[in-house]
Amino acid sequence: MDYSQIDITCGTLLLQLLFILFMYLDTSNADSPKMEDEMNIPWLHSSNNNDFYFGLRNFGVMEDEGWTMVQKHGNQFMVNGQPFYVNGFNTYWLMVFAADQSTRAKVTEVFQQASSVGLTVCRTWAFNDGQWRALQKSPAVYDEQVFQALDFVISEAKKFKIRLILSLVNNWEAYGGKSQYVKWGKAAGLNLTSDDDFFSHPTLKGYYKAHVKMVLDRVNTVNNVTYKDDPTIFAWELMNEPRCESDPSGNKLQAWLEEMAVYVKSIDPKHLLEIGVEGFYGPSTLNRVQFNPNTYAQQVGTDFIRNHQILGVDFASVHIYPDSWISQSISDAHIDFTKAWMQSHIDDAENFLGMPVVFGEFGVSAKDPGYNSTYRDTFLNTVYKTLLNSTKMGGGGGGSLLWQLFPEGTDYMDDGYAVVLSKSPSTSDIVSLQSRRLKTFNSLCSWRCHWGCKKHHHRHPGTGSTLLYHDEL
Repeated sequence: MDYSQIDITCGTLLLQLLFILFMYLDTSNADSPKMEDEMNIPWLHSSNNNDFYFGLRNFGVMEDEGWTMVQKHGNQFMVNGQPFYVNGFNTYWLMVFAADQSTRAKVTEVFQQASSVGLTVCRTWAFNDGQWRALQKSPAVYDEQVFQALDFVISEAKKFKIRLILSLVNNWEAYGGKSQYVKWGKAAGLNLTSDDDFFSHPTLKGYYKAHVKMVLDRVNTVNNVTYKDDPTIFAWELMNEPRCESDPSGNKLQAWLEEMAVYVKSIDPKHLLEIGVEGFYGPSTLNRVQFNPNTYAQQVGTDFIRNHQILGVDFASVHIYPDSWISQSISDAHIDFTKAWMQSHIDDAENFLGMPVVFGEFGVSAKDPGYNSTYRDTFLNTVYKTLLNSTKMGGGGGGSLLWQLFPEGTDYMDDGYAVVLSKSPSTSDIVSLQSRRLKTFNSLCSWRCHWGCKKHHHRHPGTGSTLLYHDEL
């Protein structure tokens, strides 16, 4: 009999018990929001919750293991050999605000507030094409002051231990987008008839590649680290919500994604890459289009499964906007859709793609008929609980990014979806609770190493690598 395996099993059971204990105590406070179907274990109640929580730190659960690149292993993100499930947010305007000394402090304020509720990843724009305070004023012509603002955003994020997903161009006209590239092409004498020519015309593809290279090769003027070498950057995103409605077959967009994914990886093989799609199912998986929010979603030129089988793409991208896709008026149907939409993509990420899936935007607009903060909290809890069910199994639900986090005093930028934590205590509590849960779960492998791996040094035969069965936790 292998007594070492008995010891490992006991260690696993002990970890499971302690995880349950922490999860219960963390939600037993009257001020903490409870997700539905929470565990009710009265005999585990203790008035000494803080001692227990901080005791986790003493066991190394919360310790900082260093600032290294995020990697992907199967359907999980990893940092320093430990799982990294994400609770994050979007704030798209950071670079533009950092370019003006009168608004730069708002960047720091956003990161401070995000860090205070445990958010670890921010998605933001690394583009502003031909617009006010443009980064790229014309093809390959850049405003150094704005570039230095992006330098500041990256360096400031690291101070608060927040990683960044940097998107490289917009599908929409805001901040320039593909339509600006087409305008530049027309000004250069090209015969272009559609904004979707962005995906196929060699000159426009050349403009985009030049921008990619400029950004990835940029040396940060604040910390002197080249972007492509900076662990603060979680991942690159090819485009925000790409669509190519002129070709519902998806072939035109697919070819562009394939070409650009390889190009990005040729410059920067270290960072993760995602494509930024909304997650609509297309012609390659007609058996999955039933999960789309409407029939139109099948006609926008994207194809979730096919798009994510591209060489160089590391994780899947999905957005969640039932109030935009189904109906603007708030209803229970939005919650039902969200559950089914998320689960179908988590299942596909695990069973077909073999990669994590990040729900890169989700939110609800305060401008929706019937909106109230209670509904928003219910919506957030739905997203978080669905992800947590995957996390507890070591699954492919890699995380989510709330759209969008704003500091006070930026109401004029609000598109209806802004969340100001200081004005939304119940929402803040829900976000913080999810962060604590994921942080605890991410750290269980560290626990396992303290109590099992370091003692027995179990190795995979022939590889020398330590066995860490995260799914058992």
